[in-house]
Amino acid sequence: MTFFDYPFHLDGRGRSAEVAEDGHVRDMIHQVLFTAPGERVNRPDFGCGLKQMVFQPNSDALAGTTQVLVQSALQRWLETVIEVLGVEVRNQDERLEIEVTYRKRDDSAIRIDLFRVEDAPL
Repeated sequence: MTFFDYPFHLDGRGRSAEVAEDGHVRDMIHQVLFTAPGERVNRPDFGCGLKQMVFQPNSDALAGTTQVLVQSALQRWLETVIEVLGVEVRNQDERLEIEVTYRKRDDSAIRIDLFRVEDAPL
C-alpha cells in the first residue's frame, strides 16, 4: 500500500509523490511533533508544537521538558498506529534532536527515527 508523501509535493514524473507504509508512519510522527496546538481547525489540540522550541534557549531542562511533551503527544495521537518505546532528546549547541524509538502495532520490528527541530518548516 502506498500513501501520499508529506509534505505534499510532486515526484519526478509530475505526479503526487508517494511513500510506503513505513515512510507514512514517519510522516505522521513528524506531523504530531511539528504541528502547533491550535494550528488545525478541526483538531485544535492536535500536535505538540516543537517548532516553538527553535526560539527557546537550549538547555538540559528544555530537553527534559521536550522529552515528556513528545512522548505524551505521540502516545495520545498515534497510540493505535505505534507503540512508543522511548524518546531521547539531545541538546547539542544550538541543535535539539529528538530520537523516537517505536514499534508499529501491526509489526514486531523496532524502528528508530531522528528529528531535528531546526529542520522543521516554519
